[in-house]
Amino acid sequence: MAIVHDLEPITLIGGGLVRESDLTDCLTLAPRLVAADGGALQALDFGVMPEAVIGDMDSGHDVEDRGVPPEALHRIDEQDSTDFDKALRNIDAPLVLGVGFAGRRIDHELACYNALLRHADRRCILVGSDDVVCLCPRKLYLPLEAETRVSLFPLAPVTGRSDGLAWPIEGVQFAPDGAIGTSNAAKGPVTLEIDAPGLLLILPRVALSMLVKALLEQRGSWFARAEQYRDPQQS
Repeated sequence: MAIVHDLEPITLIGGGLVRESDLTDCLTLAPRLVAADGGALQALDFGVMPEAVIGDMDSGHDVEDRGVPPEALHRIDEQDSTDFDKALRNIDAPLVLGVGFAGRRIDHELACYNALLRHADRRCILVGSDDVVCLCPRKLYLPLEAETRVSLFPLAPVTGRSDGLAWPIEGVQFAPDGAIGTSNAAKGPVTLEIDAPGLLLILPRVALSMLVKALLEQRGSWFARAEQYRDPQQS
């Protein structure tokens, strides 16, 4: 059973690089704030109190001294997953906006992309200073302007189709050790159809609001959890 439930999007803050403007933008779109472990300290530095802190508490051990009530702390001691993974799988919401999960340690950032795939049923956008990243759903319509950068990066072998891209993806066998789709571009509105979980969509940071709206309108198109990506701690 999830720790946090909502019928509206939720903001999740981590311990990576966070610009106050990015946190503000996320909270405008998803006002409830949850922290992944040490992300609570960043939220407090910005003057925002997270309503829940989820993680192993190795980075956020002094948050109680900063005023976070004990009942808001949800310690998960297992070390087989990251704090982002722990938080993501314990938030039940139509969409999670993750800020503070990029820009410092590349291994942590890569682990976040791994978690997006492992929890393909959890809709999540990772918000960085220059980009927004999500796992492509089965079908997605993006009302983009011409020449907008659209990058597609595979975390697993996957195929799909597109309409509106400068370089269509039909017939491309995407794979981490094969074809990738970085630096494509929109000719205008874009439609993507993806055959299996495994393809990251990377757009410019200015596309955040549009991407949120597009994902929320595709409520029925996200992949159900696949057994091969199931976390063993949840078995």
